[in-house]
Amino acid sequence: MPRLSDLIDALDALWPPATAESWDAVGLVCGDPAAQVGRVLFAVDPVQEVVDEAVAAGADLLVTHHPLYLRGTTSVAPVGPTGFKGRVVHDLIRGGIALYVAHTNADRADPGVSDALAAAVGLRVTGPLVPDPADPAGRRGLGRIGVLDEPLSLAEFAAQAARGLPETATGLRVAGDPAAPVRTVAVCGGSGDSLFAQVRAAGVDAYLTADLRHHPASEARQAAPLALIDAAHWATEWPWCPQAAREVDALAERHGWALSTQVSYAVTDPWTAHAPSASPVPSSSPGAPR
Repeated sequence: MPRLSDLIDALDALWPPATAESWDAVGLVCGDPAAQVGRVLFAVDPVQEVVDEAVAAGADLLVTHHPLYLRGTTSVAPVGPTGFKGRVVHDLIRGGIALYVAHTNADRADPGVSDALAAAVGLRVTGPLVPDPADPAGRRGLGRIGVLDEPLSLAEFAAQAARGLPETATGLRVAGDPAAPVRTVAVCGGSGDSLFAQVRAAGVDAYLTADLRHHPASEARQAAPLALIDAAHWATEWPWCPQAAREVDALAERHGWALSTQVSYAVTDPWTAHAPSASPVPSSSPGAPR
């Protein structure tokens, strides 16, 4: 079995911390570098449900996409408004489980979070949406541009994407003509409405991402005939977990490490139910001019 320090060196090579955003918090959160690692669990969120799963699975290392502490803290006490995070730290240490985070550095990696998303919805990646200028091969960067082997209608592609992504309470929201043809698609795992300018410049037929807000989405639809597919944040990033597990399996084989990987299937999307509105918009408001 590898030491944690050796495995962290290998993970840092897969997802270089230097490529993370300046505001991000990536890398080793807790764990003894000298400890041996025999089992690794991959998940999106370092929440209590996932930590309990790691303990039950006998994991030595938990790798998550989202950070536990994204902002500074002065305490890991399991009390107070953020006591749930302290409990996570205490349970991890008590269970001898290290925590490692690969966030925006995994977004930009080759392969990265958006490569896994593109594959899940049936796209063949042709390149990054926002290339990393430091990558001479032109493969790293934010988001991906992909192409379908055969054109589909927007409705057909949305259905295909829904089948490829893990189920969540909110499902997928779609904006555009359901019959419009779709061949090229930009994708971005996680929150992607800051990339609309790059999406328009790419000239794609559709954009699949998460957390689309009203005003950016409305303006994007007004500015160009661009179809939008808005999925749950967790669902767009979960496909990275099995991809990352396969990468670590390959590392273990290459180094001759006795190491096993496991992916968490716990749905940690915060939304748990969907209640569609049944009330039509009134034809006029009381007191409004007629």
